[in-house]
Amino acid sequence: MANTQLMANAIRALAMDAVQQANSGHPGAPMGMADMAVAL
Repeated sequence: MANTQLMANAIRALAMDAVQQANSGHPGAPMGMADMAVAL
């Protein structure tokens, strides 16, 4: 797996953890935009 894919997966995991910890929110946007965030 490429480094960029690992970084995107880490962002996805952190987004899910943040939503879980807050007991609020929707992880759809960060899950879908993780690849773009890594590219930027």
